Amino acid sequence: MEKSSTDEKPKTKSDETRARILGAAMDLFRRRGFEETTMREIAAEAGVATGAAYYYFDSKDAIVLAFYDQAQQEMAPLLETALAGSKDLKERMRGLLDVKLAYFEPNRRLLGALAAHTDPQHPLSPFSSQTRAIRERDIQSFHRALEGCRVRIPRDFEELLPRILWMYQMGLILFWIYDRSPSQKRTRALVDKSLAIVVRLVKLSDLPLMRPVRRIVIDLVKTVTEEP
Repeated sequence: MEKSSTDEKPKTKSDETRARILGAAMDLFRRRGFEETTMREIAAEAGVATGAAYYYFDSKDAIVLAFYDQAQQEMAPLLETALAGSKDLKERMRGLLDVKLAYFEPNRRLLGALAAHTDPQHPLSPFSSQTRAIRERDIQSFHRALEGCRVRIPRDFEELLPRILWMYQMGLILFWIYDRSPSQKRTRALVDKSLAIVVRLVKLSDLPLMRPVRRIVIDLVKTVTEEP
């Protein structure tokens, strides 16, 4: 039988070793914590020499970045399914958030440890140069949510609005990380109530009356997100 062009390429031994190290590291991060785990322990857990672990990942930070990249790849089809389910912006936004919160649930403790690294100079910060590619791909999911919805977006707002929605998402995720309520019920309530406000503001942004306000918001976002 002829092999389909869409079939995945077979994994090499090197790919399998890298995946095993990544899996072992994530398991240890969940059990012992990120700061407490050493590269030597990760290597032992994966059944490889310490030097081999450093060959694939030069630090624990590199492992976390690989996890973020893997997470994006694995969530991509789930996000597409969520977007395909509705043309309503509120439902599309809720779908994106639900997918991400469900995916990261097993790693909530790890994300809590990593949340301390918000300084853009730290490689694991969601605002760092090292995470730029991951950040920009995530922002694209909000581009997709806006493109397929029934809401008209002002032309001068089209470029920055997905970034604003991404920052809104990051605030929700941070709240979720530290939410101690049963099954994070407070986060679910916050998503429901804040989404109604956010979507209403997006819809109102196209009104002529909102043009001066829109310009102020655009200027503020550019000031905050401008990179040196």
